[in-house]
Amino acid sequence: MSLNDRLKAYAYLIRLDKPIGTLLLLWPTLWALWLASSGIPDLHILFIFIVGTFLMRSAGCAINDYADRDFDLHVQRTQGRPVTSGKISGKEAVAIAAGLALIAFLLIQPLNTFTKQLSVLALLVAFVYPFTKRFFAMPQAVLGIAFGFGIPMAYAAILDFIPLEAWILFVGNIFWAIAYDTEYAMVDRDDDLRLGLRTSAITFGKYDVPAIGVSYAILFLSQLWVAQLADLSNYFLAGWFMALGCAIYHIKLVSSRSRDECFLAFRHNNWLGGFLFLGIVLGLSIY
Repeated sequence: MSLNDRLKAYAYLIRLDKPIGTLLLLWPTLWALWLASSGIPDLHILFIFIVGTFLMRSAGCAINDYADRDFDLHVQRTQGRPVTSGKISGKEAVAIAAGLALIAFLLIQPLNTFTKQLSVLALLVAFVYPFTKRFFAMPQAVLGIAFGFGIPMAYAAILDFIPLEAWILFVGNIFWAIAYDTEYAMVDRDDDLRLGLRTSAITFGKYDVPAIGVSYAILFLSQLWVAQLADLSNYFLAGWFMALGCAIYHIKLVSSRSRDECFLAFRHNNWLGGFLFLGIVLGLSIY
């Protein structure tokens, strides 16, 4: 394999061509950074968290492909992934994941000790998540914890403690992840059933769409609670209602249970997260 082909394989391994995962990881972190700093985040801390989000998502993709290398071969959507197709070895994928995680840890060295301690837990959850699909009926909840760890870390970095609003935000994000990753899992449900994997789409069964609706409801209620605790202005509701419109649209899409429409609903969650962030920014800056 030429150097150019190998670099392309590495880029596909860490999903440079699919930024949606980085964005879904980034939005909750931005929510927390703005709330913890009352709308004026330190630019140095903001830079560290944005770059760290990209690095950890990339590391998570690499370890995920290593964990799923034997299963991806039997799923049409994932057969061409670099590890499964043999373009990159399993050892290379693990080495890349470890290297990216190390760079992310070095990046947060200027932050306080509490944040560094939380980063170790975040790394552990991120590396364990891909293996939970073998035995846990709701791996999407583990994903939600992994994708929400930027929330307590952001509060810890800015305040050096984690208030109640951070934990409410964190729990709401877990249910958001259950919603959007169930939509994603509905795309591969038939393949996952055949391979004996566990996903929320399989666990919820015929109640998958109502479960997504309930998960979204918990997210939106948690956002309202956080807005009250943070004393956000009513302008927060502008972003909140736009995000709610996205959720209603997603439920309409997944009700068809079509692979294409379920995948579209999953990808559209970027807008939902962005609108909630907009609401937080408006709620903190306009009175």
